[in-house]
Amino acid sequence: MSIIRAAALCVIALTAGMAAAQTTVPEPTELVNAQHCMFCHTPDMTFLGPSFHEIAERYRGDPRAAAELERKLRVGGRVHWGDTPMPSAIDRGVPLSADDAHRLVQWVLSQ
Repeated sequence: MSIIRAAALCVIALTAGMAAAQTTVPEPTELVNAQHCMFCHTPDMTFLGPSFHEIAERYRGDPRAAAELERKLRVGGRVHWGDTPMPSAIDRGVPLSADDAHRLVQWVLSQ
């Protein structure tokens, strides 16, 4: 296991309780794990990618946000934060349905 992945797992373990307390939409844990979201993101701290809270803040009030983020989850996207682009679901190793992308985005935007 790489140092980055080990660090990500430690951050996840330390912040899981705090994230659960702040979330209004239940975390789709099985999707978060299957899509390897926590390899790059955390609930409230910038890691390799922005935190879920930062994403929610950036897109809050944008009526096109959900559709844009759902597409980005499925097909990937260019760099918006830092220097790491969002990989596609296939590059992350698991296909992602439109319904599952919607569930993930609704959870992230609720942060």
